[in-house]
Amino acid sequence: MYYGARGEQLQSFNIKDGFGLKCLARAGVAIAIISGRRSAAVTRRCRELGIRHVVQGSQDKVRDFRTLAARLEVSAAQCAYIGDDLPDVALLRTVGLAFAVADAHPSARAAAHHVTQLPGGCGAVREVCDRLLAAHPAQLGSGH
Repeated sequence: MYYGARGEQLQSFNIKDGFGLKCLARAGVAIAIISGRRSAAVTRRCRELGIRHVVQGSQDKVRDFRTLAARLEVSAAQCAYIGDDLPDVALLRTVGLAFAVADAHPSARAAAHHVTQLPGGCGAVREVCDRLLAAHPAQLGSGH
């Protein structure tokens, strides 16, 4: 995260991560963002990527996840999540497949089923997308 001279918040996004998310979406996977922060940049990026399920300013990620999962009619066991810090630990323990990025807080790495080779913001999301697509290509496409 960067701040401009006038205090504006600037964020960078990895283009390969975005393409990986688009590939998953094309395969029929519902993509969601649950963030504790609020960011106009995230709103714009999600719009660009076609991500319709976006929760920002989450005070309880597990509660917000359960609400979203119910709306999409999927169980926690059918969901994957990528996290990187303490606020993600409870949700990492809730989902069926939990990923932590390589530079995640130790508690997030301990709660995850898998840790990426790449750090957050440097292709870790793409790594997870590619792994999901390669592991279950025939099962993807159910719309969830």
